[in-house]
Amino acid sequence: MRIHLEVKKANRRGSICHLSNLYKRHLQIEAIGVQLLAVNILLNAVRGHHGKDQAFSRPSYFPEEFTSVADSETDSPIRLCRNRVMVGFESCNLIAKRWRPMSNQPNLVFVFADQWRADACGYAGDPNVKTPHLDRFAAEGINLKNAVSGSPVCTPYRATLMTGQYPWTHGIFLNDLCLSTDATSIAQAFKAGGYRTAYIGKWHIDGHGRSNFIPRARRQGFEYWKVLECTHNYNESYYYGDGPEKLKWDGYDAITQTRDAQDYIRNADRDKPFALFLSWGPPHAPYLTAPQKYRDMYDPEALTLRPNVPEEMEGEARRDTAGYYAHCTALDDCFAELRQTLKDEGLEDNTVLIFTSDHGDMIGCQGQRKKQRPWDESIRVPFLVRHPNGLGAESKVLDGLINSQDIMPTLLGLCGVEIPESVEGLDYSTYLRGGENPGEDAALLSCVSPFGQFTREMGGREFRGVRTKRHTYVRSLDGPWLLYDNEMDPYQLENLCDKPAHAELQSELDVLLNRKLDEANDQFLPGEEYIRRWGYKVDETGTVGYTN
Repeated sequence: MRIHLEVKKANRRGSICHLSNLYKRHLQIEAIGVQLLAVNILLNAVRGHHGKDQAFSRPSYFPEEFTSVADSETDSPIRLCRNRVMVGFESCNLIAKRWRPMSNQPNLVFVFADQWRADACGYAGDPNVKTPHLDRFAAEGINLKNAVSGSPVCTPYRATLMTGQYPWTHGIFLNDLCLSTDATSIAQAFKAGGYRTAYIGKWHIDGHGRSNFIPRARRQGFEYWKVLECTHNYNESYYYGDGPEKLKWDGYDAITQTRDAQDYIRNADRDKPFALFLSWGPPHAPYLTAPQKYRDMYDPEALTLRPNVPEEMEGEARRDTAGYYAHCTALDDCFAELRQTLKDEGLEDNTVLIFTSDHGDMIGCQGQRKKQRPWDESIRVPFLVRHPNGLGAESKVLDGLINSQDIMPTLLGLCGVEIPESVEGLDYSTYLRGGENPGEDAALLSCVSPFGQFTREMGGREFRGVRTKRHTYVRSLDGPWLLYDNEMDPYQLENLCDKPAHAELQSELDVLLNRKLDEANDQFLPGEEYIRRWGYKVDETGTVGYTN
């Protein structure tokens, strides 16, 4: 009935294009039914465009229910010859092959920003930032409120996302390294499970220069490809497709990248589900480069800063946070546009839609800048999931500590795709469906070797730690370093490490950390040892050199 009404509406509008999109969105019947109904829809469309003619005669082999659409519009005449109106089965076969119904497997749209910390959302309680669309999304789906980026820096996170492995396993624990193809990647796993794969935006795991062409052999199995290794010049941003020609995103790159993702969704063949990854560069610095209308929304002096920003950094923090929020609000609008496209295409209910980030940003909290640090502003990320057909439409807040290496197996589990043996993370898909938490409510934290924006000169150090629902405990090579009660002290203002009153708690968390290290096969050695083992060349700050 819904199809019939919309066909009539399309005829009034005179839009064959609308009919095609309608056909793609709504037909969920067996293959022979698709072929027969295709004939009737096309005939009806021709009537709507070409005037009055005799009614369509249903051949005896056409089931009556599949001709009701055409028979209902017998007052629309046809001026074309009958032999042009009667499309043959060959044509219908082509239509059915192009637009046949999807399998029951859901699509996946995985959207992740760069450096968006968990608290910087309206639904998370931030008093300043405007994220109405993500707030609505959180209210309609599942919020994993304790999601953690275990190695909170760009390239290590992305390599872990691709492989489901720890940094010391895949070897990518510094920025600007090239991820090998030894492990089965997430794209390869999805392809083996019958999916089309697509990646749009920032990559940052190729290690051959931040603006150089990435050949297909180093794309980890992704098919559709509009990518640049890395840039933070969001208004002068380039990318490559399949060829070595450098192409340019128009304007603010996150907006045009989102539009490209929308086009991909609209034009995707419906014979297979798709797994689409959209990787935005903002809100990563430079902070003051969002479109002007978003920057105008935030007055630095009117912001309420987090209480762990020291007074001497307040001016810088106000300026940078205002720009950071402007990026966030721009991306919030982008997310709304992407979600609307899924709705328009009739795909939202059977699409696993996720919003998250690779890591957070200190922006003056604890007197620190950027990421790699073990404090919450650096390690905690948003993680919102919605899939009405598979997870229900009920809003839920879950407190399980999903970590970066758990994302790949969880996505595969949500989509019914086999998880490769090389994966080290846990599958949280059953937990999202209402089952038991597969973890022990403790996420492993690490900095294998300090570099870049966390050099030793800046106080950077190797560390390992655990983030539980309530506590953060971190150890450096010199011994216990940080201990916080995040329930009593949500801004981590009081370090309880080595205080006699908390000795028992510290001991328990130390045992937990050792167990997590054993499970992850991590010896917690000096950074130089891992660099030596993997044969990397670094400068005096421990950073891998790169070209822009």
